[in-house]
Amino acid sequence: MIPKEIEKAFNEQIKKELDSAYLYLSMAAYFEHENLEGMAHWMKKQAQEEVGHAMKFFEHINERGGRVELHALDEPKKDWASPLEAFKHTYDHEQKVTASINNLVELAKKLNDNASLVFLNWFVNEQIEEEANAQKILSLLERIEDNFAGIIMLDTELAKRE
Repeated sequence: MIPKEIEKAFNEQIKKELDSAYLYLSMAAYFEHENLEGMAHWMKKQAQEEVGHAMKFFEHINERGGRVELHALDEPKKDWASPLEAFKHTYDHEQKVTASINNLVELAKKLNDNASLVFLNWFVNEQIEEEANAQKILSLLERIEDNFAGIIMLDTELAKRE
């Protein structure tokens, strides 16, 4: 049986993961409006990943006899001044998600919930990758600045994400 405090925290994390998906979908819409199809594609893939993360929490709660409770999603930001600003937002957002996962790890340790600790280990590793990917793109955009050719080259590269 999943501890009630973990169940509540995991339900909150489902909302955070779905809020992330909603944010990335909003970014995809922004990039499509700006005719940056590769960046839009990257964000759509990111949104799909976040829904997958939410579903992992959903399944874990159910498998351990808990009750999934879904909460209303926040309305995401809709516009950014540039691709650089959007990816700064992405990186900052991923750092917040990492902090949230780390808080869940600490809660599971405090409650001696080894099943949740094992489960959360995947997310700890995933967040290392998520932050690294966002940081890499952000770093490139910081070097590119407003160079249109550089932005188009990066956009073309991001379109290759599977």
